Amino acid sequence: MGSLSIWHWLIVLLVVILIFGTKKLRNMGSDLGGAVKGFKEGMKSDEEAPKQVQGGHTIEGEVKDKTNINTNV
Repeated sequence: MGSLSIWHWLIVLLVVILIFGTKKLRNMGSDLGGAVKGFKEGMKSDEEAPKQVQGGHTIEGEVKDKTNINTNV
């Protein structure tokens, strides 16, 4: 009773197809694949050093020490 048989999974699949339709499921699958691909590309570009633009000049650098500045006066 604790495990689901193949017939249970087939009935669940049939109900999902009837509710959403094959076209919508196909679109959801391609959207999910595109999101995963974009995530992987984002992780690859994250390894590069970030560049900051200030006053028309490109400045490359990294933060070595972070200090807290209290702006409440």
